[in-house]
Amino acid sequence: MADGADASPSSSSTATKEPVFLHPRREPFEHGLLPIPKLIFTDGTQTLGPIKTKLIERSITSSTNSLRVNSIAIAETLQISTDHARLVLNSLASVLHCDSDPLVLAKPDDIDSVGADVYDLVLFLYIQSYKRLLPRTHKDAAAVADVWPSTSAFDGYLSALSPLQLVRGNSRRAMPSQADEEAHQLSYLQKHMANILSLLAEPAEGEGEESLVLSMERFEHLGFLFQFGEKESEGNQFSQSAPFFANSDPDMPDVPVPAAQVHEWISQNIASTLEHISERSSAKENGPNSVFDQDVAMADACTASSTKASTSARGPCYIEGISKSSFVRQASDVKGSSAKVLNCHDSVIYILAPLRYATIYGCSDATIVLGAVGKAVRVEHCERVHVITAANRICIANCRECVFFLGVNQRPLVVGDNHKLQVAPFNTFYPELEEHMTQVGMEASINRWDEPLALGVVDPHDSLSHPAGVSDVQAESATRLDPDQFTNFLIPKWFGGESLGSTKNNPFPLPDVYMTSQQRNHNNLGEIKQILKEVPLEENRKRELSTALHLCFKDWLYGNIRQLYCLQGE
Repeated sequence: MADGADASPSSSSTATKEPVFLHPRREPFEHGLLPIPKLIFTDGTQTLGPIKTKLIERSITSSTNSLRVNSIAIAETLQISTDHARLVLNSLASVLHCDSDPLVLAKPDDIDSVGADVYDLVLFLYIQSYKRLLPRTHKDAAAVADVWPSTSAFDGYLSALSPLQLVRGNSRRAMPSQADEEAHQLSYLQKHMANILSLLAEPAEGEGEESLVLSMERFEHLGFLFQFGEKESEGNQFSQSAPFFANSDPDMPDVPVPAAQVHEWISQNIASTLEHISERSSAKENGPNSVFDQDVAMADACTASSTKASTSARGPCYIEGISKSSFVRQASDVKGSSAKVLNCHDSVIYILAPLRYATIYGCSDATIVLGAVGKAVRVEHCERVHVITAANRICIANCRECVFFLGVNQRPLVVGDNHKLQVAPFNTFYPELEEHMTQVGMEASINRWDEPLALGVVDPHDSLSHPAGVSDVQAESATRLDPDQFTNFLIPKWFGGESLGSTKNNPFPLPDVYMTSQQRNHNNLGEIKQILKEVPLEENRKRELSTALHLCFKDWLYGNIRQLYCLQGE
């Protein structure tokens, strides 16, 4: 078995450094899986091989000598609708490993004409067969059965993931830890690596199909699935981590490497990483639990009020188990490029930072404000949550009675068992918002908040068994929020002094109907205030009116004073 240090590009120069392990890239598995049956191939290369050939035949050679296909070619090859083909392109763009790829750099309206690299697309299609790690069964389902309505034929298996069940559960680690998920992803890649390499490889010159080789350019596509080290190296080519391509002379043509040799090298590195994960997990099992551990189970809600978030060199900033409180994270507090808000309840969460990815999971009765998210947001298994975000794209899965105030460049994706979802235009700002949007490549001139795209109820990537005899149907989509119920959301100013940000208003233009309703409500409020000032009432009636207004204010304060105190405490 290869030692982890052997996997490091710098291991030959020093033996004292920490070993560098091969990790799966989480983004394709967390944000790149689409529940579209025609994208899922469970027979390895038997179907995908001919599909690759058809894609190459329909491709065009770009200025960078890559073979690229647009949505029409994808739709015709995979026999899917053009809407689904565009969704494939957008989804691939959001999880690609190379930020300099033309698909990543393309403006929203140009993505279709730029198209996807055939080999990146083939890898994207291959991992659609991945099934997420099975959650552990809840030990006390009866105790929480009354809090998650059973109105769906699919509740038999989806109700096991109720957000309230996650909090009320009497067993810790009900959901897989991050380490378990990483090991599961590595095991999947290890099992399928021979097929994956055969899709990237080509016959050696003058040899038959049995002698497959990989050029450095083809090998580089494996960076879509893997990364070396605890942090994804920006600008570093994946091939420079491999002994057979490291330090290659850029002016000399690279020598293709036998696919069998690449397979052996990757398998050794995966085995080394799996062994490391196992040893680390064993050490944690024998030691005290820590909620700051990045591998803590998703269901491990924070029980101490002082323990709210954790950040690590690798992986996202976690905000877990916030309950009956308000919590703020600004750009200076978020060290990585992604964030996860897990199992937060009856709270207001602010993450006012530029992010690449964000996940909201298992929350209820909360308001969650995300700053600019340049790649993707996923909201899953939430109940009665208000989400306010400016994001390139958002996926909503298995949520109930939630409202989404969106500034999004792509159509919101709605999948799974959803009920009573509402969407509305973006409704807030903070001083640095436009600067953060520029940093992550978002455009305020495009907002497709009111064009939700609903896919199927059954998620084929979910390892949970589906009820026998139940066929998939289209997911319940989201409806537009009534303009009369639309209000702006004010983000408090926590620190004194002038902010360095230049954003003074909502950067996303409001649709006319919402703007008109907002102006009408504002005018009505002004008229009511004026009437109250001028109404000719006797002194005792004025006192009665004043008392009634104070009672209404107290009623409002009863549900909001805790938030005001928390904000003051920050």
